[in-house]
Amino acid sequence: MKQKLALPLFLTVLLLASLACTIFVGGPDASDLPAIPVSKEAEQSLKDEMKKAFEAGVESGNVTLNITETQITSYLAYRLQTDTNLQQTDSQPIITDPQVYLRDGQMKIYGKTQQGMFAANIGIIINVGIDEAGQPKIEITSADFGPFPAPDGLKDALTAMIKEAYTGAIGPAATGLRIETITIANGVMTIIGRIK
Repeated sequence: MKQKLALPLFLTVLLLASLACTIFVGGPDASDLPAIPVSKEAEQSLKDEMKKAFEAGVESGNVTLNITETQITSYLAYRLQTDTNLQQTDSQPIITDPQVYLRDGQMKIYGKTQQGMFAANIGIIINVGIDEAGQPKIEITSADFGPFPAPDGLKDALTAMIKEAYTGAIGPAATGLRIETITIANGVMTIIGRIK
C-alpha cells in the first residue's frame, strides 16, 4: 500500500516544486562580455569624482569628467534597489543584476527581469548626446525584455536616473554646467563642459 502511494505523492511534490521555481524564457545574451563588479566604493567614487570635477571647474571654468563602467553599473544597481519609479508593483526592481557597458558610442545595459514565475534577460541600448541647452540628451534606441513588453514609464525613469547620474551628486553646481562633448568608448564615458 505504501509503495502505491509513494509514486503519486512523489510526482505531486515534484510538480508543486516545479511550479514554485522560476522559468527562464530567454532574452538578449551578454555572456560574452566581462562581468562588471558592483560596489559601494565604486558608487561613492563616482560621486566624489563628480564633485571634484566641478570644484576644479569653478576655478578654471572647464569641467572634465570620466565615468567608468564599474562606477555607472554600481550607481545603477543601488539606484534600482531604492527608486520606487524603477520598481515593479511588488517592490522588485524592474532590472536586477545590471551591467552597464560603455562601448562604441553607446551605453548598453544588460540585466535580468522577472514577471511572476518567468524570468528573462534584458538589453537596453542608449545613445547619449547633448541638447541645445548643453544638457544630456538621453535616447533609448532599443529595449529588449525578451518575451515581455518593456515596462510602462521605463524610458522616463531611465532618462531621469541617467541625468541624475550627471548632476545629482554635485547639486547646485551642475545647474551652471554646459556640456560641450560626450564621448563613450573603451569602457569610459568622458564628459567635457564649461561652467557658465
